[in-house]
Amino acid sequence: MPGTMTAGGKTPPSVQARFEDALAKLPDGYVDGHFGNRSWGVTVKRSEDGKRTWLYGQELSGTNIVSFNLYRLAGPGPILKPCEMSSAKVIEFVLGFEPTTIKAVMAEK
Repeated sequence: MPGTMTAGGKTPPSVQARFEDALAKLPDGYVDGHFGNRSWGVTVKRSEDGKRTWLYGQELSGTNIVSFNLYRLAGPGPILKPCEMSSAKVIEFVLGFEPTTIKAVMAEK
């Protein structure tokens, strides 16, 4: 809820802030990982000017996919454009995806 305080007196980060933070931690290019106890392959591409981030994820042992563009243009905030799925599905995936490749581990250092 907006304005909710934790026991320590701090406002918890918004879903949007957590989403953007989780997305920023994903490395450019391809990375393997897990979401919902299933293996996924995810590709992230960022424009050179930083105004567009594209993500395509595919469940490796199934048919489920996640795909979206995030635009950072002039205005009040970023614009999330999911590709034929809900914003909620995209946000849940990015928040829950756990990269497992060496490339992802090195990117966190």
